Amino acid sequence: MGRYQRRHHGPVEDAGESGQSTVEFAVVTAAFMAVVAGLAALWHAASDGTFSVHALMAASHSVDLTLPGGIADILLY
Repeated sequence: MGRYQRRHHGPVEDAGESGQSTVEFAVVTAAFMAVVAGLAALWHAASDGTFSVHALMAASHSVDLTLPGGIADILLY
């Protein structure tokens, strides 16, 4: 049983890789939090109706729903 025991019980002596997993964890966590914040901002804008307002302002047929508005819609198409 003694031959299967670990010989080195201390930390890894290679200083080049000692904090690599911590840095990777920090980078992945920051990227994940940025994605979550972006999705939250999109959700907030969609629930406020911001996208609908911009779509209606950009649409040519929202000029007016009367006959002159319909003619303007046809001519602006």
